[in-house]
Amino acid sequence: MEGITHPIPRTVEEVFSDFRGRRAGLIKALTNDMVKFYQTCDPEKENLCLYGLPNETWEVNLPVEEVPPELPEPALGINFARDGMQEKDWVSLVAVHSDSWLLSVAFYFGARFGFGKNERKRLFQMINELPTIFEVVSGSNANQSKDLSVNNNNIKSKPSGIKSRQSESLTKVAKMSSPPPKEEDDESEDEEEDDEQGAVCGACGDNYGTDEFWICCDACEKWFHGKCVKITPAKAEHIKHYKCPSCSNKRARP
Repeated sequence: MEGITHPIPRTVEEVFSDFRGRRAGLIKALTNDMVKFYQTCDPEKENLCLYGLPNETWEVNLPVEEVPPELPEPALGINFARDGMQEKDWVSLVAVHSDSWLLSVAFYFGARFGFGKNERKRLFQMINELPTIFEVVSGSNANQSKDLSVNNNNIKSKPSGIKSRQSESLTKVAKMSSPPPKEEDDESEDEEEDDEQGAVCGACGDNYGTDEFWICCDACEKWFHGKCVKITPAKAEHIKHYKCPSCSNKRARP
């Protein structure tokens, strides 16, 4: 959680300097300090955020408690997805959300101190001269999206479900209108009712619910309530191969 010890930027140049300092701290977390950052983002902890600070440092902390917050907040719960996807994909996902947060903070200051059209344009041009954090950590150009599908539409998830990206694991992720498949579907109403009675969450043991989000572990092939394993539909969109907490703990760490 960020304190208020830093001076508040009021001019275009000051806002850009603030942006550049926070950006440098975030890049440091995702590159030179990657080992420390990875260990800090323990999935067993509560919702964590990655903050870039104006003095070119970073911190992982709980979100601020005040509502509304003094500044826009970074993406919440970055630690929950850490063990459910490949490390480089997780880092790239954090980078994308960090880019979005940096822009929101910069233009928050612009709105707060009444930047006009020309000032906003100049601020964006200054920011746009710098590569994004995603481009830095992935070594890519802006046109690269790859398996993350980090374009505008995929960062957002609709409550009605998740569209498959023709990835084998994501075909198992859905806000299911039918229960997790135990046997082949005969499209028989009686058998569907039997399946509903037999489908249980591998974490809590509760039965399938028609209005609940479920996710399947690619390792043990057990189904879980998203809330039980702290995975939301939005996070699931960016997970190529999901491993439940039990299977993740079995993986040896270097």
